[in-house]
Amino acid sequence: MRDPMDVFVIPVGRDRYELYCEQPLEVDTGSGEPPQGFIARWRERFLEMLRAAEARRGQEQPPEEPKGWFGRVQDRLMSWVVERIAEQRLLWNLRGQSSVVAVHPDDVAFDVVLSHIKRALQRDYERHRNWLVVDVLGLLVSAALTLVPGPNLLAYYFLFRVGGHWFSMRGARQGQYHVAWTGRPCPPLRELRDVAVLPGPARDQRIRDVASRLRLRHLSTFFERVAIRPA
Repeated sequence: MRDPMDVFVIPVGRDRYELYCEQPLEVDTGSGEPPQGFIARWRERFLEMLRAAEARRGQEQPPEEPKGWFGRVQDRLMSWVVERIAEQRLLWNLRGQSSVVAVHPDDVAFDVVLSHIKRALQRDYERHRNWLVVDVLGLLVSAALTLVPGPNLLAYYFLFRVGGHWFSMRGARQGQYHVAWTGRPCPPLRELRDVAVLPGPARDQRIRDVASRLRLRHLSTFFERVAIRPA
């Protein structure tokens, strides 16, 4: 039996929370048999992109080598994929979970935290459902370009978006209706509640300190993305 996944309930304001986890993404390795059928082939290509992006995450970048325009476009596409996985890591991991620990600030009760979690998952489900419709249409249009020789990067872009929205919807539904949530108070998280209003250097130091204590390697990047608004 697997251990429950930890989901960190990050305070990004007085009464606003964002859900965060750093658990490695579990990607189906497949059966080893060649995929049969159109849907199976596109699914395998999507999973290949996920595996490549997870392998790249956290690795030191090798020295730059001269690349043509296609190589540079591929690099940019893969960087974009890595960023999108970071944004949706929680929802995608929730798909296979039956029990999750909500690690939350110790100045708020778990039943209050759970209501925030359920509302956030419902919003995520609706948002990804709406975008899924848009990106399926984009994928169908881009599929026509398969008649053009060469890699169809536009199709890969929409393929990733369609697969990502589908994974996110499944994870949101799993978290809402099929996961047993328990709480674990975490005093350091309380220190992040008002950190967004601090001056830049003081804010960064506070976030790094909390991230170090909780061993959350990418927390600073996450907090900047969801809580800090450009001036």
